[in-house]
Amino acid sequence: MVGPAARYRCIVNADASICAGTLGDVKLDAFAWNHYRLRMAASPSEAAVQAWARLVRVSRSLLDAVEAELKVAGFPALAWYDALLELDRAPERRLRPFELERQMLLPQYSTSRLVDRLEKAGLVERLGCRDDRRGQHVALTQAGRELRNRMWPAYAAAIERHLGSKIGCTEAQKLAELLGQLSASGCEGALRASAEAEPQLTP
Repeated sequence: MVGPAARYRCIVNADASICAGTLGDVKLDAFAWNHYRLRMAASPSEAAVQAWARLVRVSRSLLDAVEAELKVAGFPALAWYDALLELDRAPERRLRPFELERQMLLPQYSTSRLVDRLEKAGLVERLGCRDDRRGQHVALTQAGRELRNRMWPAYAAAIERHLGSKIGCTEAQKLAELLGQLSASGCEGALRASAEAEPQLTP
């Protein structure tokens, strides 16, 4: 009887049915082969782990830096700009709450709370939905559009200072392409994938 360790320490031939274990030639059953493949697939390379760690750290650092600059300039949180931008880009400048949440670049723990704050500030308004009596639309007001336009120069300057000035245009394009590959390979929830949802910071 050959144990699992012997089965994993093998050289698989072309049809993946026979392997040379430490105890001789053995039949590699389907369970052992599938378990072996899963173990191999679940082990990222050292480079992948390093890239992941840097991506997470840099993302947090950049967001914190941009948020700080907006605060110094007297503007609200970046999530406000994000929501106002998506509403400004939408048909008739309105979205259902779930549509707004899906479109936003920055994930929100409670989009309804964000909308409450925007509404209280007079930047959006809730409107009834013609096709669904129980539904609502979140609509951008003129004040909301004006605030978004005022925020963009400060936001753009922060992006240039903390990203654009650190890497050249060619490197920035390459970085965008690499992140696009992650989006296209199944990381939609984390990286905001899909062509129609590709983030554009200005309309």
